[in-house]
Parts: sequence; structure tokens; C-alpha cells
Amino acid sequence: MTPDQVIQASGAEPGDGDRSGAVETHISVVVFLGDRAFKFPKPVRFAFLDQSTPARRAEACAREVELNRRLAPDVYLGTGELRVDGDTVEHCIVMRRMPAERALSLIVQTTDGRDEVRAVARRLTAFHAGAERNARIDAAGDPEAVWGLWSDNLAELDADPAAARSGPELARVGRLARRYLAGRAPLLRRRQADGLIRDGHGDLLADDIYCLDDGPRILDCLAFADQLRYGDVLLDVAFLAMDLECQGREDLAELLLAAYTEFSDEHHPPSLAHHYIAYRALVRAKIAWLRVPTEGAEAEVEAEALLHRCGQHLESARVRLVLVGGPPGTGKSSLARRLGDRRGWTVLSSDETRKERAGRGRTERGGDELDEGMYEPAATADTYRTLIDRARQVLELGGSVVVDASWGRADDRARAAQLAADTDSDLAELQCVCPPGLVEERVRRRRLAADDASDADEELARRLAERFAAWPTADPVDTAVAPDRVLDAALAVLDRNDR
Repeated sequence: MTPDQVIQASGAEPGDGDRSGAVETHISVVVFLGDRAFKFPKPVRFAFLDQSTPARRAEACAREVELNRRLAPDVYLGTGELRVDGDTVEHCIVMRRMPAERALSLIVQTTDGRDEVRAVARRLTAFHAGAERNARIDAAGDPEAVWGLWSDNLAELDADPAAARSGPELARVGRLARRYLAGRAPLLRRRQADGLIRDGHGDLLADDIYCLDDGPRILDCLAFADQLRYGDVLLDVAFLAMDLECQGREDLAELLLAAYTEFSDEHHPPSLAHHYIAYRALVRAKIAWLRVPTEGAEAEVEAEALLHRCGQHLESARVRLVLVGGPPGTGKSSLARRLGDRRGWTVLSSDETRKERAGRGRTERGGDELDEGMYEPAATADTYRTLIDRARQVLELGGSVVVDASWGRADDRARAAQLAADTDSDLAELQCVCPPGLVEERVRRRRLAADDASDADEELARRLAERFAAWPTADPVDTAVAPDRVLDAALAVLDRNDR
């Protein structure tokens, strides 16, 4: 089909039996005739696009064909004209018609869908690897530019009468998004340096993805505003993840993100994925609110559900610094490891860091007395500084951290609290407590096992407990109970602090 494809309106047959039909959006109408689809831009003008003149619509058609051929070259056949008595009255895009039963949105509702989602993730990985990158596109990954996406949409919603009824929730969403970005500038700069800001698709929806035998065809990219396609590759994938969630397939949303990470062989922090899914949900909520004047309550309910989803993901994106402390033998290392395993957070250990700095193996016994060797005050201060520095690197790059240390000195806790403030991270302080007799038993058992990084014996544990400064800002966790109950109690404290 050539770019000057002509649809002759005069004398045309009205359709092809049940192979004809049409669908309509707020910016276009798609007419189906036989094995072809003809997409006509509507003569509309919004803040985000202008299709108000025939020339603009012709330009829009040509640009959409060019961009969509990146992902579906055999679907976008060219541009066409609607002529009445020889005169061009409208412009359109001429497409190969896709089989409706192969739409991803239908597949995920009627089948397992895992193979199809993995195929889409693989196709997106290849697409992003070859997508355009330049200085202008890279700039879309600047922290200020990412916040600009949020602030522009929030400003539009503030001015929308229907959205105004959700004003308090919109304000909360804005605060959470701003706080995440405020502490993650190093993460966003790193992703720019790693070449992860690309000219993407911009509007990945399951309705527009067709899973054919020879691979997926991904249609209908965001063609009317280049700047809205530019961004982190994870921002692109997040749109489809959000759409899968909205269709009740949270499992496939998680699979999509995991498969994309696998195929791209890149690190994509879960907190950043949550942040971008939240943003995509906000955009969809805005579009739903735009439909309220014509669709009424149904569109408003949809918008509010999407806003709620946005808030949930922003909560999940929150970055946390968790101090797990207490004298030796109180169970802090066990709790810290279990917390890290349950939540997928980085765990840093003072015992392991101290040994590393001293050039000793993890389980190598030092024999140093309190205030000597590895335990002299200067060495202890260096150990805590190293822990703080390493935690900072993780927090700034979007990861949450559990720091397993005694935290027996108030000044070390103050430095940790300052780190949380500096990185806009949530601080949680957990003090492990249990009876002295159980502490002695645990220390003795650990020494006999010889597979632990701690050097503490019963005497060292007792003396450190005597020195332990009061920790009024910590939540006590009773570690004398079964390990599962200890973990549940710690998680309950973290969940309570999240609210």
C-alpha cells in the first residue's frame, strides 16, 4: 500500500458483512473494512495536541505511520485520503487489520498469558536497545524533568472540576512523588549515564498489542508529542504493567517487569518501577476525568480507582532505612537477615564490615578485647561511618537498607537519622530485647557453631549491654519468641510507621 492510497467514498460499498465496523476514541475514529483498518484523526484541539486543520491531520497521519513502523512495520501500510467526488475531504492511516482474538487484552482475560507477556517483554527489550537517544532525549531523564511530568499533570487536575473532588488524595500523591524524586537524583543521573533514556512507545496498552504466531505487533504509539515519548525505558514498560494490573493481572505485571529485567540484563530498581507505574496511573486517571462531562459517574469511578492505584504504588516506592540494633545476643542479626529476605532489601552488617576493614575473614575470630584492636573507639567509629556511607549509596539509588549493628551510641543513631533526612528516606528503628539468660545462651551457642561473624563472648556481650545508651526513639521488638513471631512483630512496626 503506497502513501498516496486513496479511499473512494463515492459509490463505495457500506461494508463487508461482519468484517466491517468502527471504534472511536477522543482523538480518532478507526473504520474496519475487510482485512484493512483506516484510522482517521478527529478535527480536535487539546492542550496536548492540535488536529484542527486538514493539513495538521495529514501531518499527524504521516508521523504516526513513521513512528509505529518501528514496532509494527508490516501493519502500518501507509497514509490515505478520503475523497468525495474527487475532492480530498479527510486524511487517514491505512493499516493491516489485526485479528481481534489475538489482542493481549483478551488473551490475559481468557488464558494464562505468561508466554505472550514474556514475548512482549523480549520485543520491548529489542526495541529499546535500538531506540533513538540524543542529548534532547537524555534531558527527559533529568530529575527536574521527571518531576515536571508529575507537576504538569497535577496542575491540570487541580483545574479540573471533576478531579477537584479528590483534592486531598491528589495532594498526598504529589507529596509522595516529590519526596521520592528529591532523594533519588543520583539514581536518575546514573540511568542517564547508562543510556536508559530513550525515544520509546509512550502509550503501551494491552488493547493495542497483538500476539501473532511470529511474534507480537505493538501498535499505536504516542505520536502527537515527541517529548511525551522520551523517558526512561522503565517508564515505558510501566505503562503496560499498570494496564495489566487494571485488568486484574497483577501477576502478569510482575512477570513483565521481571522478564524485561532478564532480557535487558539491566538493573531496574523496584522502587523506580513503582514510581513510574504510579505516574502512568495518574495520567490514565486524568484521561478518565476528561471523559466525566460526557460519560458521567462511570468515568469518575474509573478515575478515582486509578488515583488510588497511583497512591498504592507511591507507597510501595518509599525508600526505607531500617536500623536493627541491640547488644550482642539479642537476635538483631537474625531479624535483620529475615527482614531483608522478606522485603528484598539490602542488609549491611557491622560485624562483617568490621572484619572486612581489618582484613579478616567473615568468621575468623579476632581475639580482640573491648576497646582494643578492631573494637577500639576509632575502629568502631570507622565501621559505623562505612555503614552510613554504604547505606547512602543504596538509598540514593532507590534501594531500601537494613543496617544490623548494635546502635548502642546516640551519636551513631543521630548520623543515621541525618542520612534518612538527607536522602528523603523513611527511618525505622528497631531495638531487639530479650532476657539476659537467653542472651548468654545464644552467645555461647553461636561461639560453638563458629559460623557467625560476631566475635562477642558472654563477657563482651555483658559489658556492651551495660554501655548501651537509652534508645527512646526505637520500637522494642521482643526476640525471646519464635523467629516467625519476631519477624511479624517487626513488620507490624514498619507497616504502622508507613501509615
